[in-house]
Amino acid sequence: MKPRLPGDARIWQIAFQAILLTVGVLARDFSLAAAQMALCFAAGLAAQALWVRALGLQGVGFLSAAITCFGLSLLLRADSLWVHPLAAALAVSAKFTLRVGAKHLFNPANLGVIAAVTLFPGAWISPGQWGSDLALAAWFIALGGLVASRAQRADTSWVFLAAYLGLAGLWTLWLGKSLDSWLHHLQSGALLLFAFFMISDPMTTPNRCSARVLHALAVAALAFAWQFAFFRPNGLLWALFFCAPLVPLLDRSLPGARFRWDGAAQPAATIARKDSWSTAR
Repeated sequence: MKPRLPGDARIWQIAFQAILLTVGVLARDFSLAAAQMALCFAAGLAAQALWVRALGLQGVGFLSAAITCFGLSLLLRADSLWVHPLAAALAVSAKFTLRVGAKHLFNPANLGVIAAVTLFPGAWISPGQWGSDLALAAWFIALGGLVASRAQRADTSWVFLAAYLGLAGLWTLWLGKSLDSWLHHLQSGALLLFAFFMISDPMTTPNRCSARVLHALAVAALAFAWQFAFFRPNGLLWALFFCAPLVPLLDRSLPGARFRWDGAAQPAATIARKDSWSTAR
């Protein structure tokens, strides 16, 4: 009898992020101090524990909080020790406070990064730290696709990538640039990390497939405009942040079965208020 693989997509995501962070620190010399990472995880997990206890929640673990801390460690850079823990505490707390129905409004890691670079001095995003290694991109696709599929949100990842890279390809042709310029986007580790581990978060994407397609197209279009029309950096993260309010609107207009980490998808109308807090995991 074959051993059963873990069914919770968050376990796969944590394993992949841990490997990626380890390789980045050791092989690509990420400008991340061990103390920054340790404080980030301490603050994020502590915030999760405090909210769970304050709200008297049952069956709410720490997997999602750990994913948020990994995301902040991978994306956020700072010249002080206090930025990462503050961003982690804010991001995790937002899961319990900024909610619409049974969902948190913002992707926690996305919100934490945006809040840090906006509010905290000495914080920045380092998308160029991944390099453009084609082999690295292939690993992002293979492992990221596994996680997205197990979370039942692979459609969001692939639609977003197709739309964003398609727009970038048309832009490249219009400017008369070479194919290498377009391939540079395809080989971006930051783009693939975003596509498979941020925009595909089942707790902050629409419930219905058609709604997720519309959301992915909106994020891709805004990210492209931010990056190529307005010439502003970090278009992916800002686009997801600004498109977050679209999710509850799409869920209302195009209702679908609500995602649960335990695999039991239920229509929104059948879930009680107490059960809605279980999605904070």
